[in-house]
Amino acid sequence: MAFLDTRDPVAVAAVAAIHSGDMEGLRQLLVEHPGLATDRLGSATGMSRTLLHVATDWPGHFPRGAETVAALVQAGADVNARFAGPHIETPLHWAASTDDVAVLDALLDAGADIEAGGSVIGGGTPMSDACAFAQWNSARRLLERGATTLLWEAAALGLMDRIEGAFAAEPAPDAHEVTQGLWAACHGGQREAAAYFLGRGADADWIGYDDLTPLDAADRAGASDLVAWLRARGARSARDLR
Repeated sequence: MAFLDTRDPVAVAAVAAIHSGDMEGLRQLLVEHPGLATDRLGSATGMSRTLLHVATDWPGHFPRGAETVAALVQAGADVNARFAGPHIETPLHWAASTDDVAVLDALLDAGADIEAGGSVIGGGTPMSDACAFAQWNSARRLLERGATTLLWEAAALGLMDRIEGAFAAEPAPDAHEVTQGLWAACHGGQREAAAYFLGRGADADWIGYDDLTPLDAADRAGASDLVAWLRARGARSARDLR
């Protein structure tokens, strides 16, 4: 493994090829520069990432993304390589964060760890990123591919069997987890799950993530029926609580 300055002509050309879907150009670079697929863009003492991170970077959905992943893996790229910097996310975390299901599938097919920790969201898995950033297509595909869920993630996805299972287990969710579950259910527009957590004593006036209450989270999600349902039960917006 070597480090390439992000301004290095080879690094610049590789990034351009990946983001434009130029498979011929990318394959030529991989042939001309053995080891490029395992090189890290950046420095050993600062932030660095791999070309698989480039392929999954925001906003994602680059042309021929799944082919790019396959070509890089065939050339030796580590599908579970970590970002080096303020977090340690894998390419799968990044694909989940951009709702790029085709690339997500390509990474999983190549052996990506679906339960890899290190998310910017509490050090969690790719599922944590998908749910926190409301990337529901990615979240559902991760679920289909066998991902586990934390309680708040299950709430955001409306997975009532998993939610009820958590309350049947010992120890049962604590008060904060119950309120967090309500917030996440509203974030995901999940009325049945929201009702369940509210019935378990969740605080509907909790000002949580992004300085939003559950009502605000539902409103941001465009869940108008859920917003009306919450208002009918006395839920308030953060602006009314300050």
